[in-house]
Amino acid sequence: MENAEQSRIDAQYQSRANWLKWGPYVSERQWGTIREDYSNNGDAWSYTTHDSARSKAFRWGEEGLAGFSDDQQLLCLGLALWNGKDAILKERLFGLNNGEGNHGEDVKEIYYYLDNTPAHTYMQMLYKYPQSAFPYTQLLTENARGTRQDPEFELIDTGIFDQDKYFDVFITYAKNEEDDILVHYSVSNRGNEDAEIHLLPQLWYRNNWSWEGSAAKPAINYLGENELLFHSEKQGKMYAYADGDPDFLFTNNESNNERLYQSANVSPYVKDGINNYVVNGKENEVNPAKSGTKVAVHYHKLVPAKQSLSFKLRLSIKPIEKPFENFDAIFDLRKKEADEFYANKYKANSSEEEQQLQRQAWAGLLWNKQYYNYDVNVWLKGDTGLPKPAVKRACGRNFHWSHFMAADIILMPDKWEYPWFAAWDLAFHCIALAPIDPDFAKQQLKLLVSNNYIHPNGQLPAYEWDFTDTNPPVHAMATYKVYIMDKKNKGKGDLKFLEEVFQKLLLNFTWWVNQKDSEGNNIFEGGFLGLDNIGVFNRSEPVPGGGFLEQADGTSWMAMYALNMLQISIELALHNPVYEDMAIKFSEHFLFIAGSIDNMGEYHTGLWDDQDGFYYDLLRKPDGGWDRLRLRTLVGLIPMFAVIVFSDQDWKDLPKLKNRLASFMLQRPDLVQLVSHWEDKSGNDKHLFSLLRGHRMKMLLRRMLDTTEFLSEFGIRSISKKYETEPYSYWLNGNDYSVKYIPAESDTGMFGGNSNWRGPIWFPINYLLIDALKHFHEYYTDDFRVEYPTGSNTYYSLAEIADLLGKRLKNIFLKNEKGERAVFGGCAKFNHDEHFKDYMLFYEYFNGDNGKGLGASHQTGWTALVALL
Repeated sequence: MENAEQSRIDAQYQSRANWLKWGPYVSERQWGTIREDYSNNGDAWSYTTHDSARSKAFRWGEEGLAGFSDDQQLLCLGLALWNGKDAILKERLFGLNNGEGNHGEDVKEIYYYLDNTPAHTYMQMLYKYPQSAFPYTQLLTENARGTRQDPEFELIDTGIFDQDKYFDVFITYAKNEEDDILVHYSVSNRGNEDAEIHLLPQLWYRNNWSWEGSAAKPAINYLGENELLFHSEKQGKMYAYADGDPDFLFTNNESNNERLYQSANVSPYVKDGINNYVVNGKENEVNPAKSGTKVAVHYHKLVPAKQSLSFKLRLSIKPIEKPFENFDAIFDLRKKEADEFYANKYKANSSEEEQQLQRQAWAGLLWNKQYYNYDVNVWLKGDTGLPKPAVKRACGRNFHWSHFMAADIILMPDKWEYPWFAAWDLAFHCIALAPIDPDFAKQQLKLLVSNNYIHPNGQLPAYEWDFTDTNPPVHAMATYKVYIMDKKNKGKGDLKFLEEVFQKLLLNFTWWVNQKDSEGNNIFEGGFLGLDNIGVFNRSEPVPGGGFLEQADGTSWMAMYALNMLQISIELALHNPVYEDMAIKFSEHFLFIAGSIDNMGEYHTGLWDDQDGFYYDLLRKPDGGWDRLRLRTLVGLIPMFAVIVFSDQDWKDLPKLKNRLASFMLQRPDLVQLVSHWEDKSGNDKHLFSLLRGHRMKMLLRRMLDTTEFLSEFGIRSISKKYETEPYSYWLNGNDYSVKYIPAESDTGMFGGNSNWRGPIWFPINYLLIDALKHFHEYYTDDFRVEYPTGSNTYYSLAEIADLLGKRLKNIFLKNEKGERAVFGGCAKFNHDEHFKDYMLFYEYFNGDNGKGLGASHQTGWTALVALL
């Protein structure tokens, strides 16, 4: 159904408007990123720190609280706060670096993304700001004291919110027109005593002039009567208006060299001048001439107990005579339009609580958009006119990726822990976003395979920390899913998009075959594959003592990849017969991979274990021997993902494919018998391509749906719970490599201890398991029933089990009979306080026993998949 927000989205993608010119594109952490690291040893965390961030002009991007900018991040807007007690302005979120936390890096703040629309015409977030001094030192000390067996020490654990002595700061944006942005700040004193607040909306230009020698320096000037004029060569003129009676504090977005490097400043007014003026009373650190490249609109107010104050700001490309005359009416209209837009997205008969969950999930996904600027060649060589980086940098991190150039808006995992894209995360972000903005999802999928990103050898960049690492190959799966969702929504498939991505994925598929199949036997090592510490060994490093792992997950991901490419080939071939040959290629490649999984080498040692009814990794030793690593993890369930279903009519419309596969059945019956009977159609007129025939699938499900193994009240665990009391142990070269089920945080130092696949529940894998069950049900229909849970003597169809698993995942967030949410981990404040209980945090992963949120606390990214359940 058409509505105002949908009309704006349509106009955006039909190039009739540019509603996406402005959005929440500013990171929450630019410090500690690889882009800003110019150290000799590649220690990004030490080179730029939270403490230095207020004084340092960044090279590649900006950061801020509730940040907002144009799509090239030329002009930024963010919020600063001061309670009169903190040692610094609250301009950016605080968190620990990778060496300071007992479980890796972590943001130590409480904030929520509450609402957002695809065109960013209405968006709101909430930041909870303590009235007491922010406990920076306590957070550092307690996390340093904790061991890997202790939970993270969070802001709520300090007790700073116990007496309700804090402010709820709501930051809401609305667009009147594409270049007319309204900002409303509401500060609510939740305490029983009046409390002072300094509220400082800040506007600044990203510092391009220090790096781009020819770039003219932009300017911000005060025109009087609460009006600001902005001017830059790249952006032209803009105007800003503030209501009330603020002061205007000016400085420049340039580094404080005196503080950082004990050398002279280029300008007398530098980046942290506003901080030094407000907090330390240094009046000479802001420009009395009221001009510069950074300005704060400074309100100093006393907020009465249990009361709220409002502050208004407007930024426009045109001068406005009465900027606040219709301000509230515009906000009310945009909120109403946002409600109308989402009303069409909710599932029929869903509860109000489910709709609230779904909307906040999408809001977090949209808020995590970020401007990502990174030219690797320039970063490696250094900027013209500035000191050159260390010689070793030229062959250090990411040096193989000198072609990489990005200046784009990307759906990030989050904007604090992971303020950079990750290849397989992005695929899931696109799937989660597609129901509300399929065109942006398609743009994102095309971006990662564009010439500026994909390596000339066909590899996709993994993530900023190490582009050369290997993520699961899920891009084709996401491409097809987004294509289908878009097709259902619009009634017509975007074949141009599908073909464009497919052509680039041909390069990537070839890279996998050439680089990750060391023996040329269609068994793929893969390495890390995003699952961090799930295995016996660190899979990003060589096996101790030599040899290599033949990975059940690496090989299964490739079987899935082949089927996804087959699926796309079939869709394209129905419109262009040329692609039928591609369908033949990928169907045969899939069969060869299936054969290798089942029957490898001289001793015919496959990854499938008949005794356990499970898939395991195989360790190939230097002396030619081998061991099956009989550790039951998600790795052994990933073969379920290699499944597609297609209609009987499609089968009939592709006679060349049909005939070639019929010949293949006669030539290689040994391979054909390992997979599903694709030539047989079900009662639903469906054909099935899968790694699993019915018997093996039932054996895997017997393990997966067993509450003593994988099945938790809140989804599928990443490792069997059996290993909690009986750890898996493997001896190699006199060393014991053991793995124990750990439901919560990791107790191992692998990957800095900031990731854990040894027990917790992860949404992307659970989503794929549910999706696989639905595909199997399409073929097998309601006649195929499986015991759920294992040992219960109750049987359900695969579609019913998929829905029941989805319900378990939703129960992480939905209230139970006690009115509590599992995600909050029993925290009374979060569960029962009226100002906390209905605000969601979408964590990176979840406790395998009780559903508590763990890891990155705002990784709405792939956890936003809950919106599809």
